[in-house]
Amino acid sequence: MELKHKTAVITGAGKGIGKAAAISLAKEGVHLGLISRSLSDLEALKAELTREYGVNVHLAVADIGKRAEVEQAVSQLISGLGSLDILINNAGIAGFGKLAEMEPEQWEGIIQTNLMGTYYVTRAALPTMLEQNSGSIINIASTAGERGFATGSAYCASKFAVMGMTEALMQEVRKSNIRVTALTPSTVNTELAVKAGLPIGDEDRMMQAEDVAELILTALKLPARVFIKTAGIWTTNPQ
Repeated sequence: MELKHKTAVITGAGKGIGKAAAISLAKEGVHLGLISRSLSDLEALKAELTREYGVNVHLAVADIGKRAEVEQAVSQLISGLGSLDILINNAGIAGFGKLAEMEPEQWEGIIQTNLMGTYYVTRAALPTMLEQNSGSIINIASTAGERGFATGSAYCASKFAVMGMTEALMQEVRKSNIRVTALTPSTVNTELAVKAGLPIGDEDRMMQAEDVAELILTALKLPARVFIKTAGIWTTNPQ
C-alpha cells in the first residue's frame, strides 16, 4: 500500500517508539498528528519532520488517561489533518512491584493510562474511520500481554486487556475495511524501560525503537485486503 499523503495520529509521540514511528512515517510522506504530554518534545520533533521531509505536522498535548483531554486532542488533530487513515496507540507507562505491596493508586494509574487511554483515543478516532470506510489501527501491546511475570500484575493486566480489546475491535470493524493490529515487542531500549528498571544491557544488542517502527511500516504497507492480526518482535540475543 502506498502511504504517501496518508494521515496518521500517534500517541506518545515525543519519545521512544512513538517518535521512531513518526520519523518512519514522515519518510514515507505521511502527514502526522502527534500527541504527547510534553509540548517541548513535540515541537522539537515537528521542526525536524517538517524540515527533513516536508510533511504537515499537527500537535496536541494530552494525558491519554483523561478522556476530556483525549477527545479534544483527537478532534483537533483530525480537523487539522482533514482525515485519519492510521492510528498508532503507543502511549503507555510501566511500573513493577509485588501485588500486595504496590499502592492501589499506582496499580490503577497503569490501567488508566495503558488500557483506558488506548480505549479513549480509539473511541475518539473510530467514527472518522467508519465514515471513510477504511483505516488502520495499530496498538502497541507487549509480550507482557501474552504471559504474566512476577511483579508485573498491573502492567500485565493492562496489556492483556489491550490484547483482548484489540481482538474484539478487529472483529467489529473489519467489515468496514478497518484493519486492527496488536504488536507485542519484548523489552525495547527506550526511556520508559530505563525508568522502569528493566534490563537493557548492551545497547547494540538490544531492540531499538526504530526496529519496532520498521514492523509498523511493514504492517501498514500490506495490501488493503489483508492485515497482520498480531505480531511479536524480539531481541535476537539479549544479554
